[in-house]
Amino acid sequence: MDRYAAVERELRNAAPHLLLDVVTQALREQYAVQSVELRLADYGMTTLQVVSEAPLAEPVHVHDSPQGRAFGVQEPYVEPRTAPGPLHVHLPVTVRGDRLGVLTVTGPEDGLSRADLAEMQQVCEALGHEILVAERDTDLYLLARRATRLTLAAEMQWQLLPGRSVSRPEFKLGAHLEPAYAIFGDNFDWSVSAHHLTLTVTNGMGTGMEAALLTNLVVSALRNARRAGLGLAGQASLADQAVYAQYRGALHAAVLLLRFDLATGEVEAVDAGSPRMWRQRGRSVESCEFDAQLPLGMFEETEYVTERLRVEPGDRLLIGSDGVYDSASAAGERYGERAIARSLSAHRFLPSEQVPLAVLRDLRDHRGAAPLDDDALVVCLDWFGRQPATGGTSA
Repeated sequence: MDRYAAVERELRNAAPHLLLDVVTQALREQYAVQSVELRLADYGMTTLQVVSEAPLAEPVHVHDSPQGRAFGVQEPYVEPRTAPGPLHVHLPVTVRGDRLGVLTVTGPEDGLSRADLAEMQQVCEALGHEILVAERDTDLYLLARRATRLTLAAEMQWQLLPGRSVSRPEFKLGAHLEPAYAIFGDNFDWSVSAHHLTLTVTNGMGTGMEAALLTNLVVSALRNARRAGLGLAGQASLADQAVYAQYRGALHAAVLLLRFDLATGEVEAVDAGSPRMWRQRGRSVESCEFDAQLPLGMFEETEYVTERLRVEPGDRLLIGSDGVYDSASAAGERYGERAIARSLSAHRFLPSEQVPLAVLRDLRDHRGAAPLDDDALVVCLDWFGRQPATGGTSA
């Protein structure tokens, strides 16, 4: 633990672009490793890209590489040795459930103990925290995440997101957007307090920069209202007024707002447009129907009302934008009619952070050769509930 604390202090004091140098030096001194390599997941979550001022190593695929195995199962993976030589260990770099990448260590020939691996995993967690802080001051880690250039609209949308997954004792949540490098109108946002999870899914009208600017306004207005202490209906109303004041009804945004009570599983909902939700309970999958209310910004001073439902431990919720459930196969079948329920059932054993990508892969198979003609957003939430032993404490 003393070794870990020393590395953590050095990481806090390091220049933002030198975090990997600090970790490399510490692991060499304390565990006799030979080399260290950091890779971050790209925006499409398909490759792991090396972090370097002048990257020389090729990207590796998430789904068929040793690094990808550690990233997928979220556990250290020690490559089997077929001959005498250095040991290769891959350790996930994750912060509060948000999977960032993988740290690869070439270790000593005599191996590493379980205690060593556990300590090195703690170092990876500290490194992940410092990467998120460092991104305020350097582009190094953001550049490592892109396998190709982002459109300006996509750049705006990714910078607006809180992350791609989050984990708490009461729930786990994962989300993904496609096309990752050219997204423009879809967005998701969340905030967790001691007592509540607030989750919003937004689908801004229009294309390109027009949609990105609209969605930025909506998400910023919703955050402003939430941070001012307004309830869910008040958040929708304030954002509605902001959008109408800017566009006078010419543009509007569809939003689904959800607020979960972490202690009870009670959920408040405001359905202001097109994002839809499905609930998987056991082997049963059903659509959660709400009273449709007007999208934000369509008319002046629209009033919104909340509805209520309850989630139970073991429930899985899936939210999709219209680019998902309205997407049609060659035969004309909408993905949301039956295929999305089949996809949920097929992937019921996957963790929530992997479900959005799996559902979007199934969507591509459903469409066949036809490319996506709209943004596609999927959010998956697994609900565990608050255990009685911790029910009286603040998280």
